[in-house]
Amino acid sequence: MKLRAIGLVAALAAVVLTPASVQAQRKAAAPAPGTVTDVARKTGMAEAPAAIQAAGVACQLSDARLVGKQENKKEAKTVSIYEVACGNAMGFMLEVNTPGTARAFTCVEMNYPADGGAPKMACVLPGNQDPKAHFAPVLASAKVACTPQQIRGLGQTTANTLIEVSCAEGVGYIVSTSVPFDASKPVKAENCLAYDAANVNLKCTLSDAATRLQVVDRWAQQAGANCAVKQRRYIGRFKDESEGYEASCQDGKGYFLKVANNKAQATDCAKAPPGICELTDTRTASAEQAGLYTRLAKNAGSDCTVDKYALFPARGSEEIVELVCKDGKSMLGMFPASGKGQVLDCGRALAAGYKCTQGKVDYAGLTADLRKFDQKTCSVSNASSAGRTQKGTILVEVACSDGFKGYMIEYQTTPAVTAVGAMGCSFTGNCKLPGNT
Repeated sequence: MKLRAIGLVAALAAVVLTPASVQAQRKAAAPAPGTVTDVARKTGMAEAPAAIQAAGVACQLSDARLVGKQENKKEAKTVSIYEVACGNAMGFMLEVNTPGTARAFTCVEMNYPADGGAPKMACVLPGNQDPKAHFAPVLASAKVACTPQQIRGLGQTTANTLIEVSCAEGVGYIVSTSVPFDASKPVKAENCLAYDAANVNLKCTLSDAATRLQVVDRWAQQAGANCAVKQRRYIGRFKDESEGYEASCQDGKGYFLKVANNKAQATDCAKAPPGICELTDTRTASAEQAGLYTRLAKNAGSDCTVDKYALFPARGSEEIVELVCKDGKSMLGMFPASGKGQVLDCGRALAAGYKCTQGKVDYAGLTADLRKFDQKTCSVSNASSAGRTQKGTILVEVACSDGFKGYMIEYQTTPAVTAVGAMGCSFTGNCKLPGNT
């Protein structure tokens, strides 16, 4: 299980917060909402379509105002600033250089500055009064569950418009969109907890990390983990775009929480992949789990005292685990959520579709199965799964220690793994193990 690198975090070496000309215009106080003059609106509506085209923004113009113009006779340049409203979408402040370039800044950037202070040049048109409200669809396209509570414009890089948002759900994100901002283009949202852990110049400030980490309690409860949470840790985002958290519990246990599509799954740290849990004493947890598997194996009729174990993917509600006994021999445990389980030697485990890799493999069970069919000269020395028959039974190919050709043993797997037949490789013609061809 590998963490996905957060390339955006590392790339943000410099952020342009506002254009220089906008800074210059801040010397004049912005008009109060609703006080846009008729002249400013008339001029803005007349000149805004060309400004929108020059800035390359996606905007169905519904309202506009001319904020101001600044003429530089020495450089033969004029800088014009317009505010535009775009119907039900995000509005902009546009800076147009004549002749030259144009830039666009969202009303989020203008109304909620990165420094957290009061805006010195805000979007004031009626359609731009609550730019935060226009941000919910952006978050939805980023596939995060977030009801915007606070928002902050961080500025722009050459490729990204960056906005921080804190959510009513207790989480926070830094959202990266295109430059200029276009809600129809790809949007990425990185958990603020990733920036808390990274040594970068960009941090989330709308809430503190401890507050954001409280989401671990919610994920643990949703996943059904029996855990009074003591400590919390954000692990990171994985390549499958899920996120990982760790919760350590008051009773000494811990859980790895994997969250995808706003749904959490909990894995006891004693069963989690190596290195995932850091807050939990996994040695103690693993010892307790080994004791549990010993009891489950005994209940299934096995005398294996479990020393260590390795989990296979669960099969429905049934837990599948390779058990390494104190004598070094491996076995396969198949334990349902309730009731009696089944323990197989590693030879017969092949019939169930599993291969032991952690301990010594004993083929005595396969040898005993051959004896049932009068194959008394073969002591099994090697084995391999050979596929499924048309009637649904499983074939296991075995080789013999005497060097003669081996056999195909046929198994049914329900209600238990049981040998139902055997045929020599000399007759089947499809054996592949050394000595059987």
